[in-house]
Amino acid sequence: MRGSTVGAVNRLTARWAGALPDGRDTVLSAAGVWPLLAFLADAADGPARGELEDALGLPAGTAADAARELLAGLGRMRGVDSAIGLWTRPRVALREDWAAGLPEATLERLGEDDAESKRLLDAWAAKHTGGLIPAMPVLIDEDTELVLASAQAVRTTWLRPFLDGRMRPAHGPWADRELVALYRTTQLLDRVGVAETDAGPLTVLKVLGDTGVDVHLLLGPEEAGAGTVLKAGLDVLAGTFRSVPGHLLPLGEPGPGLTVRNERSSSRASYLWVRTSPFSVEATHDLTELHEPLGLGTARDPGRGHFPGIADHPPLYVQGARQAAMARFGAKGFEAAAVTAFGMAAGAGVVREPYVVRRVGAAFDRPFGFLTVHRTSRLVLTAGWVHDPVPYVHQDVDWDEDEDWNED
Repeated sequence: MRGSTVGAVNRLTARWAGALPDGRDTVLSAAGVWPLLAFLADAADGPARGELEDALGLPAGTAADAARELLAGLGRMRGVDSAIGLWTRPRVALREDWAAGLPEATLERLGEDDAESKRLLDAWAAKHTGGLIPAMPVLIDEDTELVLASAQAVRTTWLRPFLDGRMRPAHGPWADRELVALYRTTQLLDRVGVAETDAGPLTVLKVLGDTGVDVHLLLGPEEAGAGTVLKAGLDVLAGTFRSVPGHLLPLGEPGPGLTVRNERSSSRASYLWVRTSPFSVEATHDLTELHEPLGLGTARDPGRGHFPGIADHPPLYVQGARQAAMARFGAKGFEAAAVTAFGMAAGAGVVREPYVVRRVGAAFDRPFGFLTVHRTSRLVLTAGWVHDPVPYVHQDVDWDEDEDWNED
C-alpha cells in the first residue's frame, strides 16, 4: 500500500492518542476507524466533508480509493484478518454505487426488532475477530437506519518466546509490588534504542513476531502520560526523531528503563536483557466524544443530512460511533482485535452549503505504551497503554531470571 495512506492512518493514531486520558489501561485501532471515515467522507457534503478530510489527512475525493487500498493491504498481511459490514433498514434507498465501493463487504438488512439486529451484529463481530470481540459496540434503537462497521484481528507468535517469572520493582508507580514478569536475552543489541523526542528520551524495544507483525514497547520519562509517550513513539516510527541503536548507547543509564555497562562474561558476545510485564487490556471508545480528532463534529448534527452519497433517502447523520478493542501480550505471542461501528439515523431535509476543504538492560517495570506495527509497511494496527500490571500469585514455578536464551 502507498506510503501516503500508511502515513495518514498513523497520523490519525497520533491524533487519537493525543486525546487519551492518563491513569488507565487502554487500547485503540485507528486502522479500524480510518477506512470507515474515508467511506463516509466520500459520501459527505458540506462542513462534514471538510472536517472528515482534515481527520483523514487526504482529500475526500481520493479517500475511498485509499481505504480500499488499505483494506486490500490488510488482507495480504499474514496474521491479520479484516472485514467490512453494512446493515440497513428496508426503507433506506441505498446508493448502489457507494455500496458497491465497499470491498467484499457484508451487505445485509437490520432485523425486524432491536434484539434481532443486535444478534446479527454481535454474531458478525465475533465471527470476524475469532471471538476476541464478542459484541458489536454500537447501540441500536428504532431510529437507527444504517450501521457501517469494520472488524480487525491480529495474531502473531514471537520468533522466540519469553521466560515466565516475577519481579518487584524498586522505584516508580509499581514499586514494592510482586508482579508477573517476562524475561529474555538476545545478542541483538539493536532490538532496543533510545530517541530524543519532544517528550524527552524514549526507549523503544521491538519484539518481533513470525507473521511480519511486531510490537514496539515504549517507555518515556516517568512524568509523561499515555498520549505523550504514544505520540513520541509514532514520531520515532515516522522518522521524525532518530533512535540511537543499542550497540551505540553509552555506558550508564542512557534512556528510560535502560542500563548499559561492561561486565565480565564467559562469552565474548554482548547481550540485551529484557524484563517486561505481560498485559491484557480492553477498552471501549465513544468516538462521538472524540469528534475533533476524528472529524465527526458536524456529522453528528441531526438538523440535516450530511451523506447524500450513501442514500437518496432518508438524509443521514451519525447517531453513534463506538469502538471495542483488546490486546494481549504474553510469553509466546500477541493478539489484538477491534470492532468499530457507526450507527446512522435520519436527519432533517438536506440543505446544501459550501465547505472548506554491550550489556544493555531494558526494564519495562512501570506504565508503558505499545504499538502493533506491520514490519514492511510500518502501518500501526493498534496502539495502547499498560497502566496496571499483573499481580504475582505465589505458586510452585520454575524460573530463573539469569537463564540464557539467544534470539539468534
